[in-house]
Amino acid sequence: MTLVLGIDPGTATTGFGVVRLGDDGVLQSVAYGVLVTPPHTPAQERLLMLFEDLTALLAEHKPDSCAVEQLFFQRNVSTAIAVGQARGVVLLAIAQAGCEMAEYAPNKIKLAVAGYGSADKRQVQEMVRTLLNLPEIPRPDDAADALAVAITHLHTRRD
Repeated sequence: MTLVLGIDPGTATTGFGVVRLGDDGVLQSVAYGVLVTPPHTPAQERLLMLFEDLTALLAEHKPDSCAVEQLFFQRNVSTAIAVGQARGVVLLAIAQAGCEMAEYAPNKIKLAVAGYGSADKRQVQEMVRTLLNLPEIPRPDDAADALAVAITHLHTRRD
């Protein structure tokens, strides 16, 4: 049995998903959700909140490994910088917990989960629902994305 914590980093909202791969090869969702920091709060306080919440999550679930989505740089530089800061905090919390870690690019996640590197968000979310045998697509989107990151790690490790 293997337990993986997948993380979709962000400053305002960081998605997390804990997925177990049983000895029988069956994937199971253990927990998922988002870590939210309040708007209009200074950046350093938001990053501290994220660090503390993630540290608590790591202590609660004690994953065998962690997987983090790599930064996908688009046009908005200030958003990319904020997400980069959040990723740094995520990586620090994981390192401090002594958890093995891997990072995956968005197209690798789409390929591992949906079988197509250019799959749209809805296709990936539906495959997350199917692979984890959930009654509905996990909400919010950040949680579904984090579950996809964890699934990617488990599929990559099995290959």
